[in-house]
Amino acid sequence: MSIADIRQTYQKFELLESAVAADPYTQFGQWFEQALHSEVREPTAMTLATADIAGRPSARIVLLKDFDARGFVFYTNYQSRKGLELSVNPQAGLLFFWPELERQVRIEGPVSPVSAAESDAYYASRPLGSRIGAWASPQSRPIAHDVLAARVAELTQELGDNPARPPHWGGYRLEATRIEFWQGRPSRLHDRLVYARDAEGDWALDRIAP
Repeated sequence: MSIADIRQTYQKFELLESAVAADPYTQFGQWFEQALHSEVREPTAMTLATADIAGRPSARIVLLKDFDARGFVFYTNYQSRKGLELSVNPQAGLLFFWPELERQVRIEGPVSPVSAAESDAYYASRPLGSRIGAWASPQSRPIAHDVLAARVAELTQELGDNPARPPHWGGYRLEATRIEFWQGRPSRLHDRLVYARDAEGDWALDRIAP
């Protein structure tokens, strides 16, 4: 079989304007809850797309750690590639793909750091090894395997069981200005409903062609 012949038929659900919430965060919450209870393997995994100041894009998988009407939250090293790109171009896109439900959610908007208190609280909730790792790893920079292992061992001894959050590590919140809900349908006639903020900050809902 050639790559061109690999395809799936989507037919589990449909997505109608009459069945969605007026607010996209409410709609996302409903879909996310279904993902949590539908044996989706990684329901919090999302592709984060950023771009540098010249517009060159990059993308990677990160994990959603919180969401509410203010936006979608993830955590990382501020000095990583994504952190540096967000510092010069604070716009990003998120993509959730839940193949078990034949669904995608695409989210776009400006990104800003969460408060220090929020970052501190989440950092304190992480397993100790992850907290040490945030200190040890110069994320996105070259490093030898044995050097990283030595840094972890050294910092484990130095920082003890309750390390403070590193100043170079914390959270970001993407405040959505556009959210698309995509439901796979037969014959590639997929349902695509888009919520977009208007000039007054209200949400407008449109169906767009597949």
